[in-house]
Amino acid sequence: MAKMKAVQVPKPGADFEIVEREIPQPGPGEVRIRVLACGVCHSDVVTKDGLFPGINYPRVPGHEVAGLIDEIGAGVKQWKKGQRVGVGWHGGQDGTCFACRRGDFANCANAKVCGISYDGGYQEFMIAPVEALADMPESLDVAEAAPLMCAGITTFNALRRAGALPSDLVAIQGIGGLGHLGIQFAQKFGYRVAAVGRGPENASLAKKLGASVYIDSAATNVVAELQKLGGASVILATAPSGKSMSSLINGLGNNGTLVVVGAAPDPIEVAPFQLILGRKRIHGWSAGIPTDSEDTLRFAEMTGVRPMIEKYPLAKAPEAYARMMSGKAQFRVVLTM
Repeated sequence: MAKMKAVQVPKPGADFEIVEREIPQPGPGEVRIRVLACGVCHSDVVTKDGLFPGINYPRVPGHEVAGLIDEIGAGVKQWKKGQRVGVGWHGGQDGTCFACRRGDFANCANAKVCGISYDGGYQEFMIAPVEALADMPESLDVAEAAPLMCAGITTFNALRRAGALPSDLVAIQGIGGLGHLGIQFAQKFGYRVAAVGRGPENASLAKKLGASVYIDSAATNVVAELQKLGGASVILATAPSGKSMSSLINGLGNNGTLVVVGAAPDPIEVAPFQLILGRKRIHGWSAGIPTDSEDTLRFAEMTGVRPMIEKYPLAKAPEAYARMMSGKAQFRVVLTM
C-alpha cells in the first residue's frame, strides 16, 4: 500500500508525532482529498489537549483544508476527481436530528468536526464526507484559501448576518487572525469601519486593511470614541477576552449588536439596563456550513480579501503550531504540502 506523511496527536496533551500511514480509501458518500494546504487554527488546541468529549486517538488535527479531490467513494456523483475543494470546521451532519430536519445544519445535534470527529488536514491525504465539501474557486491561492475555511467564514458570515447596512458604523475589536479579515470584509460590505486595537503600532495596518478609523484602546476611551461617531451598529468581538468585550457594550448605538466570535475563557459581564436602554443585544456566532464557505470564498475572490499568512511545510507542523500559539504570527499560520 502507498504511504503518506501525517502529523498526529497520539493522546490528549501529547506532543505531535510525524508518522507514515497508508493512504486511506474513501467509503460510500466520501471523497479522498489530496491536501495542498491546511491552516493552523487556535481551535486545534481542542484536539491537541483533548478538550472535546469523545475524541478518538491518535487523531490528525486541521479544519482549514484546501486541496483537490483525489478519489471518489461509491455513490458520489456531484463531485469530480481533480476538483478544488475546501473543508472547514463543519465536517458533516446527521440529517435526521431536530435541527437538521429544519435545515439548520450548523446546529446539528450530532455534527461532525473536521480534525476532531475524523482526521483532518495535517496530512497529505484525508477522507471527508461529501456534506463537508465546499467548492473552491480556481483563482484562489490554496495557502490563502485555507484560512478562509475557518477564520474567513467566521468573520464573513457573522458580519453579513448581524443586521448592519451599508454606511453603518461597524467596529472590529482586535487586529489579529480574525480581526484582520473582519476589517477587510466589513470595508468591502460598505460599512464605515472602526478598528479597535491596542497600541499605536496597529494604526497603519488597520487603515491599510480598510478601516476608516483606528481607536487605540490603550490610549483612549473606546466607548467614548464610538459614541462620538454615533454608536456602532455592530461590534465584532474577535479578541479572546470577555473582560474587553464587556467594556465595549456601551459603545453600541440604538438597536446595536455585540457579535461574539472570539472564544474567551472568561465571562462577558453586562447589567440588564445596558441592554434594555437602546434595545441592544449580545449575539454569539460560530463559523457556518459548506455553502457559507463557498460564499466566503467567492466573495474573497471577487473583492480581493485575503488573509495575511506565514507558511510552514508539513514536516514543521509542531513549529507552526507553536508559532500560532505564541500569538506572534502575522496573522494566520498555514501548512503547505
